[in-house]
Amino acid sequence: MKLDKQSMLLYAVTDRSWLGDKTLADQVEETLKGGATFIQLREKELDFDAFVKEARAIKKLTDAYNIPFVINDAVDVALAVDADGVHVGQDDSDAGALREQLGDKIIGVSADTVELARKAEADGADYIGVGAIYSTATKTDAEVVAFETIAAICKAVTIPVVAIGGLNETNILSLTGTGVDGVALVSAIFSKKDIISATKALLSLSETMTKP
Repeated sequence: MKLDKQSMLLYAVTDRSWLGDKTLADQVEETLKGGATFIQLREKELDFDAFVKEARAIKKLTDAYNIPFVINDAVDVALAVDADGVHVGQDDSDAGALREQLGDKIIGVSADTVELARKAEADGADYIGVGAIYSTATKTDAEVVAFETIAAICKAVTIPVVAIGGLNETNILSLTGTGVDGVALVSAIFSKKDIISATKALLSLSETMTKP
């Protein structure tokens, strides 16, 4: 799966908090219909078998839309379903070790300093996730990253950079000029009743934000 900066425009991170009577695959398909450019499956509670089953259902969708699909943290699940790659935090495996396991699959790494971002790229990461941009209920222990730091990270690396954390339709445009290639969103997509329309609007904002 080829990864480019356009893939970062609208990076959807799943969250089952708002499923209601839908399945997670239903919601993922809706955000894909709305124009999501990247899907990350994030699960903290599922056992391996349930995680794999869910990942396979979502991979069918991302394959059909030809959109990159990565698993958060769980390398074993990513390998089991032949996902396009993984995304890891600073407390997980480093990109160098992952590259040995994953071959040419996509590796995304979270980084909140220039030094960490440079190290991730040097170790073989394909993209950087920078955040939290704003405080967020999804990850309560994440510290907010200054806009100056975001811009410095974007200048310091050559791989794509996606911003994450507390971003939604009211503040995406505040990132204009930082150099980020797109936004990673959770509740701004999956908490909405009309996910397709919400995704379309968010994609438009991200496109505006990233224009030179």
